[in-house]
Amino acid sequence: MGRIIVRLDRVMADRKIGLNELSEQVGISNVNLSKLKNGHISAVRFSTLTAICEALRCQPGDLLEYADD
Repeated sequence: MGRIIVRLDRVMADRKIGLNELSEQVGISNVNLSKLKNGHISAVRFSTLTAICEALRCQPGDLLEYADD
């Protein structure tokens, strides 16, 4: 079975934006954003994904990757 890998940390590094700044722009807590960044979530709302993509000027595919195990 495959899995989804979250590449938020890579995109944040490319954009030179920290967790606190992105958290403020997106409107979610540092804790929840950190959980997302580290892949410790089982779901993400489209509204959250949209806000992250707007803040980072990226596409959802830049943040999420499918890996076949």
